[in-house]
Amino acid sequence: MKQLIQVKVNGQMYEEEVEPRMLLSFFLREDIGLTGTHVGCVVGECGACSILLDGRLVKSCLLLAVQAHGREITTVEGLASEGAFHPIQEAFVKHYALQCGYCTSGMLLAGHYLLTRKPDSSEEEIRRGLAGNLCMCTGYTQIVDAVKEVAREYKKE
Repeated sequence: MKQLIQVKVNGQMYEEEVEPRMLLSFFLREDIGLTGTHVGCVVGECGACSILLDGRLVKSCLLLAVQAHGREITTVEGLASEGAFHPIQEAFVKHYALQCGYCTSGMLLAGHYLLTRKPDSSEEEIRRGLAGNLCMCTGYTQIVDAVKEVAREYKKE
């Protein structure tokens, strides 16, 4: 039996009926069409499905859609504003911090989450902050460089 949920995603309210066992990652992708949230391992290891739930970084494959009822979600699509990339997205492009792109949304949100809390993060802290996200292509150096560079923008805010 489906359950009605109301959730605010990237500033927009959604009211949808979902199966009680539907994963939040699948709800975001299939029910509301936000395909930037990738589904990789479905056991919380890869971080490709990372989102912000009420401002906290979480892995949406470990939550049910019904657990998001009444809450606020930010996906990678919510970082951009009025068609313009967010500074962290620009830094990833500048530093070639993406290759296949599968991990990118999770890495962007993990970097954003870290820098909103500690914009003066050291390289070691950045590496720890990104540790819940796996990348098979870049070797992480470009990703860390992008996050380090964009930290200056977060310090200004």
